[in-house]
Amino acid sequence: MFRRIAPLGIAIAGLLATGAGASDIDIINAPEIDVSQSAVAQGWYIRGDLGYSGWTRGGKPDYTVYAPGGATSLERFDSARFSDEFSYGVGFGYQFNDMLRADLTTDFFSGDLRGDSTVAAPCSGAEPAGTSCGFSHEADYSAINLMANGYVDIGTFAGFTPYVGAGVGATRVSWGDVSARAFCVSGGAACSGAGYGGDVLEGYDSWRFTYALMAGASFDLSERLKLDFGYRFSDTGGGRMFHYGAAEQGYGAAGAKGRDDGFQKHEFRIGLRIPTW
Repeated sequence: MFRRIAPLGIAIAGLLATGAGASDIDIINAPEIDVSQSAVAQGWYIRGDLGYSGWTRGGKPDYTVYAPGGATSLERFDSARFSDEFSYGVGFGYQFNDMLRADLTTDFFSGDLRGDSTVAAPCSGAEPAGTSCGFSHEADYSAINLMANGYVDIGTFAGFTPYVGAGVGATRVSWGDVSARAFCVSGGAACSGAGYGGDVLEGYDSWRFTYALMAGASFDLSERLKLDFGYRFSDTGGGRMFHYGAAEQGYGAAGAKGRDDGFQKHEFRIGLRIPTW
């Protein structure tokens, strides 16, 4: 009996030994589980942007009419149209982590203004009472914008990283000379048909407060290059626009004759961000 059982026991022992050895080998060869956190992207970057203002609103500028003896009246443009302009800019910033970043930017843009206004008084003594004097205005401007901006990167989806942001800063607006050409407007009486020349009024330079709100998305073109595209709304405060002409200065007028209401711009922007870490 013992002789029959012994070979069976030896076989079972061999199987157990084989199973244990296989188990040991599996444990030894099992892949390691990486429990370390992935590195958070952070560091400096530079950027360059192009923008197009699909809509620019500037309100209706106003101006003061100064008459002999010190009499004045405040007039406002009846209509005003600002051109849609392109902008370009550069900046540098810092990525704090995978959600927060901030940058300093400088943007440059220019445009023109076309508008009309009307004064209740006749253009001159040659026109009868009951007529009024209209003016057509033309002017160019240029601006440089300095902003500090902060952004929140929401997350990456199918390679795109949407973001929202806000910025504050200042814009230096430089108005060129404003051309004002007078023409008679018939009312209770008809115009005489006399022609009138124009006046050229020197423009002002001034710094204005500006804030902006942004939204967009970035896309990794490579490990060292990001494509950034989005929308930006910016609001620049009003300020001085043009000086008095020679005739009104002769009456004693001084300071700013005209003021603008500032600019509200809706821009579509595209640019590149280059990490430098």
